[in-house]
Amino acid sequence: MLTLYEFGLSGNCHKVRLLLSLLGLQYQSTLLNNAEREHKTEQFLQLNPFGQVPVLTDGDTLVRDSQAILVYLARTYGADEWFPHDPAKMAEVVSWLAVAANEVARGPNALRLHHKFGRAINIEEATQITVHVLSILDTHLQSRHWLANNTLTIADIAIYPYIALVNEGKFNLEPYLHVQNWMGRIEHLTGYITMPGIQQFNA
Repeated sequence: MLTLYEFGLSGNCHKVRLLLSLLGLQYQSTLLNNAEREHKTEQFLQLNPFGQVPVLTDGDTLVRDSQAILVYLARTYGADEWFPHDPAKMAEVVSWLAVAANEVARGPNALRLHHKFGRAINIEEATQITVHVLSILDTHLQSRHWLANNTLTIADIAIYPYIALVNEGKFNLEPYLHVQNWMGRIEHLTGYITMPGIQQFNA
């Protein structure tokens, strides 16, 4: 049985829920109380010593970090297109996973953490990073439907949630038409699920 340890309002947790749904996989959700810092308890730290969600268990297999979980699910339960075996195609997907963990985390995610949850950040820096990454995404998506290899992969799932939640960071997506259209394509996928706060663009 797949078990997902998660927060309900985490974009990183949502990307895992989204892929689980798109793959048609049944799983048990274990919601942790962020306010009570359940993710920092001794019990949870045995699952992930970094004290972060999401964590996925699959029988005796334990995977931490949202990007790593996407890789595990795609390779274990998905078709090859989700995370290709071909080295060049795999590398293209991984490059976007890195963007999700770096620029998206330091830009759109940081703005949301500040405006929704009150976390102290460098607002000017986070805004500049958000403009930069969205400009790159919009240009990249001018000539393609999906981020990597011109097919739907875990790259799209990794990037999507915090872009779709950036309105909670007081950032306007209206100028980024190609990003909006890409979001709409994801939202039309069979098995798509949303979460509170997501701004949908049903292209």
